[in-house]
Amino acid sequence: MTNQPSFTEQELMQDILATEKQVISAYGTGITESSCPNLRNVLVDNFSRTQDIQYKVYDAMRQKGWYQTKDAQDNEVQQAKNKSTTMMNSLK
Repeated sequence: MTNQPSFTEQELMQDILATEKQVISAYGTGITESSCPNLRNVLVDNFSRTQDIQYKVYDAMRQKGWYQTKDAQDNEVQQAKNKSTTMMNSLK
């Protein structure tokens, strides 16, 4: 019998969260590079389900205090909106 390392719940959830983020990224790439409408629809559906799972894992970690976030200040949110609007307008 070999001694296998045991992982804490927090370590397992961190691994799941990282994996879900990678899968979401891969689906995003597949969606943008797919020329087949049927395949694209499957990828979009999978992306959506994976994104939902990722959020549930993140939220569970946040509730347990394992994923610390801070709320953005109103002025930071407005700056991000302005930057996004500027970028969108420059692409027109």
